[in-house]
Amino acid sequence: MNNWTLSLKNLLHKPLYAFLSIFALSISVGLLLGIQQLDISIQNQFENGLGDIEMVVGAKGSPLQLVLSSVLHIDNPTGNIPFSEVEKMSKNPMVKKAVPISYGDNYKGYRIVGSTFDFGDIYKAKLLKGREIENSMEAVLGNDVAQRSGLKIGDKFVSSHGLTQNSIEEHDQSFKVVGIYKTTHKVIDRLIVTNLESIWNVHEHGEEHIEEENDEVDHRHEHEKEHDNHKEDTKEITSILVSFKNPMGYMTFPRRINTTTNMQAALPKYELQRLFRFTGVGVKAISWIAYIILLISCITIFISIYKMVKERAFDLALMRTYGASNFQIIYIVALEGFVMVLASLLFGFLFSQLGLLFIVNMFKSQFQQDVVLTFSRNQMIETLLIVTVISILSILLAILPLLKMNISKIISDEK
Repeated sequence: MNNWTLSLKNLLHKPLYAFLSIFALSISVGLLLGIQQLDISIQNQFENGLGDIEMVVGAKGSPLQLVLSSVLHIDNPTGNIPFSEVEKMSKNPMVKKAVPISYGDNYKGYRIVGSTFDFGDIYKAKLLKGREIENSMEAVLGNDVAQRSGLKIGDKFVSSHGLTQNSIEEHDQSFKVVGIYKTTHKVIDRLIVTNLESIWNVHEHGEEHIEEENDEVDHRHEHEKEHDNHKEDTKEITSILVSFKNPMGYMTFPRRINTTTNMQAALPKYELQRLFRFTGVGVKAISWIAYIILLISCITIFISIYKMVKERAFDLALMRTYGASNFQIIYIVALEGFVMVLASLLFGFLFSQLGLLFIVNMFKSQFQQDVVLTFSRNQMIETLLIVTVISILSILLAILPLLKMNISKIISDEK
């Protein structure tokens, strides 16, 4: 019988102690690895989703809400701004690109975003099938949308009013799918992209339909004529996605917009850093809870091994009398602790992956966004080293009585 088999049999001799020690240590390892991996993955996902967007301009309100709604598309917009602002901003010598977007409708929960040809370039999106948008009421699907909705090139679909799935307030006009983007692992994967004219046409048609039902017949044509005359002046968009030619624009342009216009400018990277500072408090709290559980589990391992040494003192003393050295005795006892630690690390990693799988699926169902799980190798190694060092320390403390074992006294007392 080798030492590994002997250690396993000793552990199974007291299964409750072994189970409690392994379970507690597994939970702490799972929490530490899981919360760190989730935090890093979400940060990378959000930062990767920014594309080439350095500033977003929209209606007054919360700058964080503006970034979440117009850049990451996981919140409601702050309002609309005039389309005429796009041309003014594009002419600024510090602005490299000003891309307008307009949204407010969805198809099965996926947002329909109206923009220009530059929108796909922001996320470096390339076509997998079909072609780019050429006419009004045409759409290109993000890869996730195409896979989950079942839409194909040439299919037609009807949009619903609002940003959540709603089959009651559907528009009359239908979109035609003309293209599908390749996977980018960015926000555009879960968007339906069309041109601005399509968004305006859908909403103008709806507004005119309501007005025709409420207005008197003899005033209907007069209203339509006035509407056409002022059509260009009343066009609105949700926000403008801006990139700069040089750092000077990044430093001065947002302040100028916020102080001299009725719009607001938000810097996505800055707002996300603020968001991560808030969420970092929760991450630290969960990490501290995990470390507390780690200490408790190591104490449990210490008590389990220490009690085993005391209860089996006679057997260990006999082994010494039959020629076993101190090192051999310590090795056999310490091996039980190492088996528990290795089992805990394995189960802890499995727990963390199962928990992350559940959270990612929940995130996907609520926000329709995949989170690509990523590891920070240095952080993972650091966490595992901390767990291993604390566990080994508890094992060493538990086997100290073996070094002071009085063999003759133990054997005589047992007789």
